Amino acid sequence: MKGNFFISQQEKERLFHTQLVKYGVKFEKAAKVAKILASGQSEEELTEEEQRLVKEACQQWLKGHKRHKQLVSLFEYVKR
Repeated sequence: MKGNFFISQQEKERLFHTQLVKYGVKFEKAAKVAKILASGQSEEELTEEEQRLVKEACQQWLKGHKRHKQLVSLFEYVKR
């Protein structure tokens, strides 16, 4: 079942911010990047600084997410 629902920009910011911080992006940087991501602007519309900030934060997020997945896998393996 596919649902159509509205999510406000503020809620998008909150979700992005939570995920970025959860996986290791510093709080202040995560807030800036979450605001940029939630704005819905295309990459071409962003300034070079905004592009750099988003790229940096997303790389940090990915690194933290991969580390988390490895730890969960290890925990599951040890638990057996």
